[in-house]
Amino acid sequence: MSTRILIFDTTLRDGEQSPGATMNTQEKLLVAKQLEKLGVDVIEAGFPIASEDDFNAVSMIAKTIRNCQVAGLCRANNLDIDRAWEAVKSAKHPRIHTFISTSDIHLKYQLKKTRKQVLEDAVAAVKRARSYCDNVEFSAMDATRSDIDYLTKVIQAVVKAGAKIVNIPDTVGYIMPFEFGQLIRSLMENVDGIEDVIVSVHCHDDLGLAVANSLAAVKEGARQVECTINGLGERAGNASLEEIVMAIKTRKEAFGCTTGIATEQLFPTSRLVSKITGITCQPNKAIVGANAFAHESGIHQDGLLKEKLTYEIMTPQSVGIPESNIVLGKHSGRHAFRDRITELGYVLTDEELNLAFKRFKALCDVKKYVYDEDIEMIIMDEIYKIPEKYKLSYVTVVCGNMTIPTATVRVEIDGTVHQNAGFGDGPVDATFKAIRSIIKTESKVAKFYINAITGGTDAQGEAFVKLEEKGVSVIGKGVDTDIVVASGKAYVNALNKLEFVKRRKIGAL
Repeated sequence: MSTRILIFDTTLRDGEQSPGATMNTQEKLLVAKQLEKLGVDVIEAGFPIASEDDFNAVSMIAKTIRNCQVAGLCRANNLDIDRAWEAVKSAKHPRIHTFISTSDIHLKYQLKKTRKQVLEDAVAAVKRARSYCDNVEFSAMDATRSDIDYLTKVIQAVVKAGAKIVNIPDTVGYIMPFEFGQLIRSLMENVDGIEDVIVSVHCHDDLGLAVANSLAAVKEGARQVECTINGLGERAGNASLEEIVMAIKTRKEAFGCTTGIATEQLFPTSRLVSKITGITCQPNKAIVGANAFAHESGIHQDGLLKEKLTYEIMTPQSVGIPESNIVLGKHSGRHAFRDRITELGYVLTDEELNLAFKRFKALCDVKKYVYDEDIEMIIMDEIYKIPEKYKLSYVTVVCGNMTIPTATVRVEIDGTVHQNAGFGDGPVDATFKAIRSIIKTESKVAKFYINAITGGTDAQGEAFVKLEEKGVSVIGKGVDTDIVVASGKAYVNALNKLEFVKRRKIGAL
């Protein structure tokens, strides 16, 4: 049995299904390029049948990425499969990933089909996909709540039909690690020809066990793990790619396996995905969280100073976190700026670099120091952004403890200038009401918060606004040294995303 574990990244498909994490085509392509640099084996680029935007994104990624397999997800029907192939056929290494539920719960309430019908659909789907390419993956959705004998029968049938990868998803994060290990072992022992295909797992984190379940499956012979950057995904998310990879690397004696991941790219990839989606990692997130290599306890500090191995089982550099931070300021030149951008994992054209450098120099006139987080926000704000139907031109606020907070805003809608004023309980509330009076949105602000990106009284404020409308939710972000302006930018950014996401339909596995 091979000791190489394939890393199947589904950040652009399942990860994008996190509420508010929708990415446009340009953002998806940027992430795909970084995933290629990271060294993942498979990029699941999207669900081509879901929308025209999804189809276009998958097609563009298929045409661009050369060193990874590019997969398109499709349900077990001809229309989905044909559409998926159209999207991935330009890839150097295309894969069709088709799925259907196998649990009685899903058969009865969702599919309204018999076991016999689902079995026939699964076999037909694999055969249809194989008519396009040899690299076909089949997933038995909700496998961990399926009858084991029926699941075995379905897996046996799709292997015979020509599936090269069989995926066993824990779709609702239900199973325990010891149970999942037993399930994978049972399939390895009872499916004829299983040794000639790759057994894959796709675990969700509803009970916080996605990584543990994935690793239990690896111990029993699974050789592909489906996961996402920062553990993004439906509900509580998926197995975290960085945790899977570093567990296998750090405890190689326990698993006897390797991956092809360039682990020093883990942190830059995590930061890129966080900045694009607006979904940040909690500080205590394993591997890539802000506190993952921080030590406050006096005992820990004493031990660490004497020998790093006392309290660090891996080095920060092994996951791409530098020991020291290069601080850029007003005297920094273009060369240093370009080098730092490259270190952060971004590749810009000369035109994009000039635009970012101009914004950087302007920020240097306001702030004494410009940090990595500032540079990342400049890039995300200036280079990679969704089409702007709405644009905030200016915000003027009058507030204090002896006056009613008043905001005057100017907003461009498709190039046409509109201006209005609003009153509120505070300067941010007044700004939001003024913007809402112009845009006439039906959305509701579900969450609003502000972070100081860096320390000091001259820090940039990073504002996030979560909007909800008719079951659709998005997160907008804005950055400025003035927190009211940052809040207005975040609100308008969220409104632009809302317009974008309402045109899309996202599938679920």
